[in-house]
Amino acid sequence: MMKLFDRWDTSEIKIDDEGLRKYINLDTRLVPRTAGRNTDIKFHKSNYHIVERLINKLMVTGHKGKKHKISSGHNTGKIVKIYNLVENVFIILEKKTGKNPIGVFVKALENAAPREEITTIEYGGARYPKAVECSPQRRIDIVLRYMVQGAYANTFNKKKTAKSALADEILNAYQLNLQSNALSKKRELERQADSSR
Repeated sequence: MMKLFDRWDTSEIKIDDEGLRKYINLDTRLVPRTAGRNTDIKFHKSNYHIVERLINKLMVTGHKGKKHKISSGHNTGKIVKIYNLVENVFIILEKKTGKNPIGVFVKALENAAPREEITTIEYGGARYPKAVECSPQRRIDIVLRYMVQGAYANTFNKKKTAKSALADEILNAYQLNLQSNALSKKRELERQADSSR
C-alpha cells in the first residue's frame, strides 16, 4: 500500500463535513505532484490531492485582494523547496499531536472553512452587502489561502521559520484556537454575513 511521502496512510481519514467530502481528495499516492495534468477537466482542482493544493498555494504566497503582495524573487517556482517544507510541517504536526498529520490538516480545513460570505449588490445606484452561501470548492480555496497568508505574515521580518509558522497555523485551526489566521478570518466573514442578511 502506498503512503503519502512514504510515511502517512490516508485511507483511514474520515471527512466529517458532508459538503466538503467530494472536494477533499485523499487518494492514495506517494508524491502529491501531478504538474497540472488535470486542468482540462471541469472542477479540476477537486482531482488534485489536498496536500498538492496546499503546495500550489504556497508556491504563490502573496495574493491579497487583486494585488500581488510579493514580487518575483520570492516565488521562484522551486517546487522541491516547498515540497520539503510541507513534509517537515507534517513531521512537526505528528510530533506535537501524536496523530496522523494529514488527518489533522483535513480537520483544520473543516474547522476553518467559511460557510457564508458577503457580496455587494447594486440596486438603484446604491450598493449594499448581501450574505451568500459559499460553494464547497471556494470554501477550500479560501481556507488554504488564509492559512498560507497567516503563515507568511508570521514569518515576514521575524525569527520564526516557515515550517514552524505553517505548522502552528494548521494546529491552531485544528484546535479551534483564534490565533489561527484562517479561523479568525472565518469568524469575521461569517459575522459580517450575519449582520447583512
